[in-house]
Amino acid sequence: MDHRFQVSLRGVIDLLSHHLYSSPGVYVRELLQNATDAIRARQLLEPGHAGTVRLELMEKQDGSPPTLLFSDDGVGLTEEEIHRFLATIGESSKREALAARRNDFIGQFGIGLLSCFMVCDELLVVTRSARGDGRTLEWRGRHDGTYAVRESEHPLERPGTQVFLVARPDMTEWFSAERLRSLARHYGGLLPFPIQLTAGGRTERLNPDGPPWRRDYESASERRKALLAYGRDVFGTDFIDCIPLRSTAGDVDGVAFVLPASPHFNARQKHRVYLKHMLLSESAENLLPEWAFFVKCVVNANALRPTASRESFYEDEPLALAREALGQCLRTYLVELAHEDPRALQRLIALHGLSVKALALDDDDFYRLVVNWLPFETSLGVMTLADYRRAHPVVRYTPTLDGFRQVARVAGAQGLCIINAAYTHDAALLEKLPHVVPDAQVERFSAADLPQSFEELTLDEREAVFPLVRMAERVLAPFRCGVVVKKFFPAEVPTLYGSDAEGAFRRDAERARDESDDLYAGVLEGVMASAGGEPAQLCFNLHNPVVRRLAAVTDRELLKLSVEMLYVQALLLGHHPLNAQEMALLNQGLLGLISAQLGEGGGDEGGNGGPGPRGFH
Repeated sequence: MDHRFQVSLRGVIDLLSHHLYSSPGVYVRELLQNATDAIRARQLLEPGHAGTVRLELMEKQDGSPPTLLFSDDGVGLTEEEIHRFLATIGESSKREALAARRNDFIGQFGIGLLSCFMVCDELLVVTRSARGDGRTLEWRGRHDGTYAVRESEHPLERPGTQVFLVARPDMTEWFSAERLRSLARHYGGLLPFPIQLTAGGRTERLNPDGPPWRRDYESASERRKALLAYGRDVFGTDFIDCIPLRSTAGDVDGVAFVLPASPHFNARQKHRVYLKHMLLSESAENLLPEWAFFVKCVVNANALRPTASRESFYEDEPLALAREALGQCLRTYLVELAHEDPRALQRLIALHGLSVKALALDDDDFYRLVVNWLPFETSLGVMTLADYRRAHPVVRYTPTLDGFRQVARVAGAQGLCIINAAYTHDAALLEKLPHVVPDAQVERFSAADLPQSFEELTLDEREAVFPLVRMAERVLAPFRCGVVVKKFFPAEVPTLYGSDAEGAFRRDAERARDESDDLYAGVLEGVMASAGGEPAQLCFNLHNPVVRRLAAVTDRELLKLSVEMLYVQALLLGHHPLNAQEMALLNQGLLGLISAQLGEGGGDEGGNGGPGPRGFH
């Protein structure tokens, strides 16, 4: 035996109010949607019909809750339609025609009228159908799930629908004239049908102007001024520019506003979107491409599919096509800016560099337009890529911040210009350059490449530093580190440690091995055994006074200790974490220095303070 589901209307209303709709005020939106859909349905029967939506607030003299009369001169309902559409959850009077005429109606789900039960306990709907027998019918629905239908004793003169709502005592705030005016303008300010509010004996039209981006203006500057003022009213922000938006997919049009400050790069802007001129959402996030976080927009869509709550769009192919078309509008704006007003593009890049870079990675044509305007941090200061390439035919960069810190000071002193590509998208942008610009040369740079630019020693200098080189090679052999002596600037840098990518990987693996258990250490040993790459190299700077003095030291223990400490110092200055062996070397070296100082006479009570046997001062 089959059974039917039992639906608790009170439970459904609670679900709507707490989980589907954002606030009780959406009842005004739902009534506006029903009214405008009814007018559109009547226009299918009578193409010349204009249609009007009226709100009348009737406040009681005795202080009891007010009544709101919501009326339209739309198509109305027959008795069969009343039972089918007003008393069946999930049915919609638009559903049958939806497949053929999806663009004509806003509502699709047959649950909008239930939102009224969030603010009242009973609904009275008085309706006369333009397709019926001329009778006026009354439907009285209650929040407990019961309803009654009868012929009205007060027939309507013409087709249309009236909805009477008596405010629940705890919901009277949603029935004030000020709140109704605000809600009706908020949700229906762009509707093509007049919305009239009568309260306190005064009637006013709430939507006199229509979408501002469709109006005619005397000049482009007047249009821009009006749209920026509109953006300020909607979002409370003084934007720096506005961009027209249009997509045939989804039949979308509107305007995007360029933000005056850069948001967080992970932030997704929330946009105001209308569906068939009815406000759908003020926080839609899925309308524009992810890279377009430098704008906020207001748009109207006539052919996109809303979700059940009608507060966002359903993710489907039409939305994806509309998103792509709106992204193309933003691309076109930036391209025109690059051609017509490069300084304005530079200002926009300074504010919204991440968005511009993300778009450049995605679009080769746009990349060619903007890449030379993009600023980069270099070892010789901040400069655009165009300025860099005019002075340096080969673009050299480091992909990590630590890598840039290792080379920036020394490279700058040699006149080498190295780009810090550790910022978001910078490395990918530079690596893309030779694929888009045929004559461009791009090279990844590291500290291991620096000695190639250093000055070589003379024959006499090589002979003078030979004992230092021999000692350093012996000391650093266990660390797979070679030794070279050259001359470079700045002179105060005594040594420079450099390794290629494979060498850096080996150092990380060794440190992980030292900190791991036997099983994982064995795995890392196998990985390191298969790793290639050149050995690391410690480059001594003969311009440095300490290195020059060290080359003349004959005390082998002092020379060994000095080399060890200079090696550790080079690692630390290069931001290389020390492994266990190097940490032991640092500790021993510090103890050796302390011991040497104490041996000079500071360790006994009667020390004469003279120089010790190793000549440390």
